[in-house]
Amino acid sequence: MLALVSACALGLRCRYDGEAKPKKLPEGLIPIPVCPEQLGGLPTPRPKMELSGGDGEAVWEGKARVINERGEDVTEALKRGAQEALRLARVLGIRVAFLQEKSPSCGVNLVWVDGKLVPGSGVAAALLRREGLEVVGI
Repeated sequence: MLALVSACALGLRCRYDGEAKPKKLPEGLIPIPVCPEQLGGLPTPRPKMELSGGDGEAVWEGKARVINERGEDVTEALKRGAQEALRLARVLGIRVAFLQEKSPSCGVNLVWVDGKLVPGSGVAAALLRREGLEVVGI
């Protein structure tokens, strides 16, 4: 089964700190690596960032932003990267995504909002779920 998978979970060094965070994936999976932050135009490494004012759903509702540790608003880059990940899923007919928890882009069940780890989703996870993909946290 084809699935979008957070590239850092596949061992690619694309996290904000230039590292990877490999995870064990289900058997039989054909992973298509994505890093919504890179797809949105952000470099690696890049300043650490977190959500402000709410989770990824709130970002799409215009109620929250993504701010990096320098105080720069990177919301549009994360939204652009999420849209590119969705475009890739549509082109390839992918219906499921395995995404890295706690990420401002990929978090599925847990994200950092205003300095606290809270239940919620990242920007890409929220968009993919809204568009009908099954989104699984890893």
